[in-house]
Amino acid sequence: MEQHIAPNWFEEWFNSPYYHLLYNNRNETEAEAFISRLIAYLQIPAACKLLDIACGKGRHARQLANLGYDVTGIDLASESIAYAKQFETEKLHFFEQDMRSLFHINEYDYAFNFFTSIGYFNTKQEDERTFSNFAAALKPNGFLIIDFINVHAAIQSLQTHQQLTRGDIQFDVTKHYDGTYFKKAIQVTDANLVNTYHEKLRAFTLPDFESMCATNQLSIVKTFGDYELMEYDQTHSPRLILIAKKN
Repeated sequence: MEQHIAPNWFEEWFNSPYYHLLYNNRNETEAEAFISRLIAYLQIPAACKLLDIACGKGRHARQLANLGYDVTGIDLASESIAYAKQFETEKLHFFEQDMRSLFHINEYDYAFNFFTSIGYFNTKQEDERTFSNFAAALKPNGFLIIDFINVHAAIQSLQTHQQLTRGDIQFDVTKHYDGTYFKKAIQVTDANLVNTYHEKLRAFTLPDFESMCATNQLSIVKTFGDYELMEYDQTHSPRLILIAKKN
């Protein structure tokens, strides 16, 4: 008898149209503003090659390409990559790729991991190996930019239950923090069809990232606390945005 292996939560959820519907507030204007501020700070030379890791439908990658850079976006979600490929040009390419697997060693000048897109896996070793892949993709003296939640503020502001409506579709969302992971259950009611999806995020803090950077010959050179690029404050900042240089 053939054994059916259930997909990981992120394979099922990120390929669902409900995922993009629930988070439809992540719009192009927001992406463009953040990218503009970040690039103005980084001052990336025109000839650099950029990698967008866990690029989703490519909204950040497209913004980077619009600024003239050579950009590659990778993501596990086949539906997202299929959508993103319609925007490909000579300097913008998308590939279906599991970030737990190596992708082009010593190839990129800058690698970006936007919108809390690490920490999804069942073991810390998987997450750490994934981070190592980020570092491996960079050329010597390349830069890694990680955009993650600020765990300390997220714990304090955690909403344990939300009901959200998108058109005729109802989302019933419950969340909790178990000391290691933020866990979320999303019940979707679409007409008479009810499905439940899940999210799980390892609660990486700045010391965790410092440790992973040190292991992979990276040095953190700057941290920001929000998309306005204000200074990082452990208690109050909504985000932890870090810039690390490969030694």
